[in-house]
Amino acid sequence: MSGAVLVAVAAAVGNLLQGWDNATIAGAVLYIKKEFNLESNPSMEGLIVAMSLIGATLITTWSGGVADWLGRRPMLILSSILYFVGSLVMLWSPNVYVLLLGRLLDGFGVGLVVTLVPIYISETAPPEIRGLLNTLPQFTGSGGMFLSYCMVFGMSLMPSPSWRLMLGVLFVPSLVFFFLTIFFLPESPRWLVSKGRMLEAKRVLQRLRGREDVSGEMALLVEGLGIGGETTIEEYIIGPADEVADDLDLAVDKDQIKLYGAEEGLTWVARPVKGGSTVSILSRHGSTLSKRQGSLIDPLVTLFGSVHEKMPDTGSMRSALFPHFGSMFSVGGGNQPRNDEEWDEENLVGDGEGYPSDRGEEDSDVDGGDNELHSPLISRQTTSMEKDMHAGHGPLSTFRHGSQVQEGGTGSSMGIGGGWQVAWKWTEREDESGEKEGGFKRIYLHQEGFPGSRRGSIVSLPGGGNGAGESDFVQAAALVSQPALYSKDLLREHTVGPAMVHPSEAAKSSIWHDLHDPGVKRALFVGVGLQILQQFSGINGVLYYTPQILEQAGVGILLSNLGISSASSSLLISALTTFVMLPAIAVAMRLMDLSGRRTLLLTTIPILIASLIVLVISNIVHMNSIVHAVISTISVVLYFCFFVMGFGPTPNILCSEIFPTRVRGICIAICALTFWICDIIVTYSLPVLLKSIGLAGVFGMYAIVCCISWVFVYLKVPETKGMPLEVITEFFSVGARQAEAAKAD
Repeated sequence: MSGAVLVAVAAAVGNLLQGWDNATIAGAVLYIKKEFNLESNPSMEGLIVAMSLIGATLITTWSGGVADWLGRRPMLILSSILYFVGSLVMLWSPNVYVLLLGRLLDGFGVGLVVTLVPIYISETAPPEIRGLLNTLPQFTGSGGMFLSYCMVFGMSLMPSPSWRLMLGVLFVPSLVFFFLTIFFLPESPRWLVSKGRMLEAKRVLQRLRGREDVSGEMALLVEGLGIGGETTIEEYIIGPADEVADDLDLAVDKDQIKLYGAEEGLTWVARPVKGGSTVSILSRHGSTLSKRQGSLIDPLVTLFGSVHEKMPDTGSMRSALFPHFGSMFSVGGGNQPRNDEEWDEENLVGDGEGYPSDRGEEDSDVDGGDNELHSPLISRQTTSMEKDMHAGHGPLSTFRHGSQVQEGGTGSSMGIGGGWQVAWKWTEREDESGEKEGGFKRIYLHQEGFPGSRRGSIVSLPGGGNGAGESDFVQAAALVSQPALYSKDLLREHTVGPAMVHPSEAAKSSIWHDLHDPGVKRALFVGVGLQILQQFSGINGVLYYTPQILEQAGVGILLSNLGISSASSSLLISALTTFVMLPAIAVAMRLMDLSGRRTLLLTTIPILIASLIVLVISNIVHMNSIVHAVISTISVVLYFCFFVMGFGPTPNILCSEIFPTRVRGICIAICALTFWICDIIVTYSLPVLLKSIGLAGVFGMYAIVCCISWVFVYLKVPETKGMPLEVITEFFSVGARQAEAAKAD
């Protein structure tokens, strides 16, 4: 995990620059308006502050689509360059117009970071700690603000503070970010797979996960290229395919199927459970319940919730499925021949052409101990799946295992994180002419309960007393769908299987067609809704009001007695306010993957509502000034702490998780654009609202928005903790179709 953590920390440095810039301009503008005589020109003063916001909004309109085209890493490199150039321009700026240009370039860098860092971290982090790592940008952003306020406060104590130096010093951390993006950050493995650069993706995953066996996750990334498609929720009792089971023709017993793993020779025998899985039953119950309640509760919420209710607590980074199948995971040991076929864009095989000859074992050792980095995702060597092909079960190929299993045999190359596993099955049916037509089905498996929890259902599995014991069988919910790389034409031509189709060939449909997929539209509804409600929940208003509250509490008088000017006092107060946020964000980092995103939102938003109501009352009821200051200070501190624990980081985290790989960039750009537009609206409407309805009215309005936010989260926002990104998008697809079916009924 250390590789993924370090990469996330390095990427989050971009958000440190964002926070640094936000805080620096707040202090520097006090001196800018003096030099350029802007006291009588507040519109120009406001434009200097807002130019970064304008730049971020403009670049967000196209950043997502370009990131899907060029990659995440090049765009992060570009953001560091924009930060660096913008800071140098501001350091030099001889007049206000050059300063505006520097602020615009700086805003471009901010916009790219806000859009791309959450995507990048989500696509590189393991599911078990994805929430923690995606809270890092919130922490580093607040940390950057604190450091910047401290720096500007220190400069303000100088005889002649230089605003150019305040703004220009940003070039130092931006240079650090540039070197990190160039020399340390790898490209997102999911983006590499979407472009067919399989070997690069495998190397990156091996570095991020700290192990060579990443075949299961590579298979998951390939399967994640599909969007939409019919998905069913089933339940299986699964056991090892022992020698007795291998000798049986599963076609004789139609209730038994064989599951194939990503690792060579890895198979299981499964029997569907009649009546459906607990997940499917609960999801159907949720659909029925939502229909009875006027479709208020989204079936999607029930569907995700049923998964988390059934998730076994077996450790954060160990596979929760098949815990007793250690002997099965050692297939294809170190004595097995190695066929390391180079399979990348430069070695594509066209239709009708032969396949490149597999390299012998002597070739695979060219790179010494690092030879595994060059082993392909796919291998054409004969496996148990290809043996089934000759036995009449259809043309099959397999994902090659990356390396031997971990010590103890508890790991599996099928593991894709969060207790989920990926497997495939071959299905056949007769067409009208009586000919058999076969095809692959991709299956995401998740254990329900614990091993042996349904032992009474396993009496007829193959092997009898000679097979594995009852504890070797598990009950698993399954998401069954068409694999992303399935091609009937290729199967008829080459008798290999869907895995030999190049991944980039699976992404031929138009972007706009993908955006109209029901699951994607439902995810956009959730993401855009959260961004709108977050901005209108009052954070800007409370930040605006904080210096006034602390001034009333006597902090300003105390600082003036120490010989600190009013300008320096406001900067120090802002630094203290930001510092208070850091411990709360650290708590959120811990809870994001334990309690979950939805739970954090549902528990922290009521505190925001209560804090805002207290602020309303304190501004309506006449009370002693000291009592008023104390109550207001406590309310503001609570608001800040619980906002950065829940509503601050969670919308960006969820937006980076709920969209398919092929449209993730453009979808999160839509959400980010919504964020910036709402930010502009709230920022510039606040003074007008203060004049029209007063401070109590503004806080009352924010409290109402927070109430709406809680209802929205309760009804529409699912829990995504610990789930692989591809499984999350699959659930959105299933939930969206359930919702459409419920409306149709």
